[in-house]
Amino acid sequence: MRTPFPVAASIAQRPGYGGHACAFLQIAWGLRGLGYEPLFLDRLDAGMAVDGDGEHSPQAHDAAVRWFCDVMAAAGLADSYCLLLDEGETVGRTRSEAKAAIAAAPALIDVMGFLEDEELLAAASLRVFLDVDPGFPQIWNELGLADVFAGYDRFVTVGGNVGFDDCLVPSCGRDWVKIKPPVDLDRWPVAASPEETAFRTVGSWRGPFGPVEFDGRVLGLRVHEFRRFFDLPERVPARFEVALDLDPADAADRERLEQNDWRLLDPASAAPTLDGYKQFIQASSAEIGIAKSIYVQTKGGWFSDRSACFLASGKPVLAQDTGFSRDLPVGEGLVAFNSLDEAVAGAREILGDQRRHSRAAREIAEEHFESRRVIGGLLEAIGAA
Repeated sequence: MRTPFPVAASIAQRPGYGGHACAFLQIAWGLRGLGYEPLFLDRLDAGMAVDGDGEHSPQAHDAAVRWFCDVMAAAGLADSYCLLLDEGETVGRTRSEAKAAIAAAPALIDVMGFLEDEELLAAASLRVFLDVDPGFPQIWNELGLADVFAGYDRFVTVGGNVGFDDCLVPSCGRDWVKIKPPVDLDRWPVAASPEETAFRTVGSWRGPFGPVEFDGRVLGLRVHEFRRFFDLPERVPARFEVALDLDPADAADRERLEQNDWRLLDPASAAPTLDGYKQFIQASSAEIGIAKSIYVQTKGGWFSDRSACFLASGKPVLAQDTGFSRDLPVGEGLVAFNSLDEAVAGAREILGDQRRHSRAAREIAEEHFESRRVIGGLLEAIGAA
């Protein structure tokens, strides 16, 4: 029998976002590839699920539960999840089964401290906080807004520069294990590109967290960086297609994007499932990655789990540098930029030899993002291998 290994993260409260789900499932796939039996833990309180109008309702709650169960089945985890509901109810594994699995596991990986159930947390022999938004939890902690690190034994981040002198993300007195976002290369094979070149991305325009003010700076979101690159499509002979969850309040930004030849897609329609997300990426020629302002300004070294999937698919990535160029190879397959002129030059470089950049993209994924290597290194670093 395989050793259980629980992973807690938030998927159910964002139904219709296949890419969001895929980011966390990569951890479970990596654990399974190492011989463990992953148990995915999630929670869906009554107030978390909303319908298309942003309203809470029993119907929205039931739809979110159904979507979550479908995602778990598509991920090969149909018997390996526990969705915590109100009043102690669960979907999938029972609460007692989840507690027993946590107690028998080498550790519990809790993404952003999402699991708040004290009884289940207490069952873990080793609690691991996994930071996938470097800058936000550390600065909340420093400002006294939230102590999300309390009760954890080990601290892991995808911010590759956290702890370095030139990184503005505070370490908060913790020793941070740094990892790359894992990608299951078997699930993400190389895919042929379309005849007409299309740079694509899917993601949030603002995201769940608001800007924060720290050390005399206002550290913002993707919207605040994207505005610097509105003119990019007009200067590059290729399509730029972006699936961004723009709010009705962002009407002025939507108009500017459309005026500058950005083709706007609905993220819920572009990637509503795991398969839909995969198809969206693999039907691209390359990725255009514009980061949140907080990642750029702090130089924390954040790298996108989405970009890792593009690389694995043999799709070159044109990405705004957050400091990741310190320890990732850039120039072939992965092209970094800081300014609009650099983004234009990088896009033209990729267009000039797509085949070479595609080969290099896959090689980077194999060397730096392969899930068993990433997760195996994580477990060794925290003493849970």
